[in-house]
Formats: sequence, structure tokens, C-alpha cells
Amino acid sequence: MTTLRQLRFLVALDETQNFSRASELCHVTQSTLSTGLKELEERLGVRVAERTKQSVLMTQVGRDLAARARTILAEVQDFENRAQREQVAGATVVRLGTIPTVGPFLMPRTMPMLRRRFANTKFYLREELTDQLVEGLLEGRLDLLLIALPHPLPPQIETDVLFSDGYWLATPPDHPLGNYETVGANDLVDRQLLLLEKGHCLQRHALSSFSGINLDEDQSFSATSLSTLLAMVEEDLGMTLLPKLAVDAGITKGHMLHLGHVDGASPRQVALAWRRSSPSRALFKKIGAILKEARADLEKVATSD
Repeated sequence: MTTLRQLRFLVALDETQNFSRASELCHVTQSTLSTGLKELEERLGVRVAERTKQSVLMTQVGRDLAARARTILAEVQDFENRAQREQVAGATVVRLGTIPTVGPFLMPRTMPMLRRRFANTKFYLREELTDQLVEGLLEGRLDLLLIALPHPLPPQIETDVLFSDGYWLATPPDHPLGNYETVGANDLVDRQLLLLEKGHCLQRHALSSFSGINLDEDQSFSATSLSTLLAMVEEDLGMTLLPKLAVDAGITKGHMLHLGHVDGASPRQVALAWRRSSPSRALFKKIGAILKEARADLEKVATSD
């Protein structure tokens, strides 16, 4: 009979493409992992990977089975979580993953509200890029995600859009656009933008923010954080698009730069995401309502400043 342990071995090998790293991920010896996978192949009558001394190449059926294994392991995690909640007098654990361009600006205001309203719930936060968060959700490592759409998601995931997040253009004060209160698509044509490195969804969202117009990225530099982007703009090295959420949360305070409202751009959609199999949908919806409340509070404070 196929075991959960073998499924974990399969997922780990698919993720790492390496027996040594997969065994470390599963906290077993390499021989234990190799034996477990051979037993799985014999049980199923298929090869899940092509092995050489130098590399591992997953077969197509191996990749397909690994994807299915992720779903099974996540459902098992949901099953165990439900039982644990029943054991601990209504106490709940929510492992929330968030992207770096949303969490740092929204969660500091949200967390005190969540703790007051869900006294029996423990929240654990994890900050990663979207693809890693989705992977963690499918594997059961995370329960809930705070991400930005559009982003391709598998059918096992359900989303709840919380709010739209537009953009501000940040430039040095003496930049040609440094006295524009509002900028549009035509103002950005043939001008390069400093952006986050690939893997950050904001990089993709910013470049595609205007329908039918391809914005140019400054390929000579990419940043790992919005704070780094601001420092580059302040040093007169270029301009960048900032999410309105980050600006409302005060990211530009103390920086010598100009902000122009970006008009006509398609905003990103900040959303919660969870597995459709999760038994906590009602709780997640309540958390979403509090996140929306926290966002509205941030906007009020920013408007009054």
C-alpha cells in the first residue's frame, strides 16, 4: 500500500531534483529515501524519475503524481488540523503566508485586531514570494495566504479579493516628472522603471499595469525590497512604481522624492487564498473582513496626514 511517507519522498524529490537535498528535506538518510521511492515505483508499476550519477530527471508521470501527492498531503494536514482543534478546547492555529509587498504594510495594523477578536487563535506569519507561498499552501505547510492578483493559481485554491491597490510614481524631485501631480501611460512611455527582481509579483504587475502598453524596465538594476527601490530613486538613479498600500503605510516618509498619482493603471487585487478542502473557510472569511477594516483605517490615516 502506498504510504504518506512515500508521497512526501516523491514531493521532496520533485521539488529538489536531487536525492541528497530531498533526503535532508525529509530528515531521512539518502538510502532510506531511495528505497522508499523504489518501493513506490514497484507498487505503482511506473518510473517516477530517471536517475544518473550526475542528476535526477522527473518523468512526466512522476511530475503528475507529485502534483497529486501535494493535494493528498494537504488534505491530510487539514484532516489533522480539524482533529487538533477539537482537542484543544476551541483553540485554532492559522499559519498565514504573505508577500513582501503587502504583509509588512498591512499586518502590523491587522495583528492587534486579530488577537483581540480571536483570543483562542494563534497566528504564525511567514513572508515569501508568491510561488513559494502557493507551494506551501498546497503542501499543507501554510493554511492561508495574503497575495496579490492576477497570478496563476491551481484549481485547488480558492480566493477572496479584499481590495484594489493602485500605484504612485516615485521620482527624484528634479526629475522631468517631478512636478506632475498625476501621470498617465503616455508620460511613462520610453522611460525605464526601477523594479523589484523577478519572482516578485509586483514586478510583473507594474510592467503590465497599462493595457496595450509595455512599460520598460531598467535591466541594469533590480531590488529585493521596496525600501531598496526608494533608496535608488532618492539617489537620482531612476524612478519606480509604488503600491498605494505601501505609501499609505508610510514607506516614503523621511525620503526626499516626489510622488505622482498614476492614472488609468490597472490596480493589483490584494486577496486571501486557501485550499478548497480546508474546513476553516468561515474563519478565513472573518479574517478577510478584518484585513479590509485595517486597510480602510490605513487609508483614513494617510488621508488625514
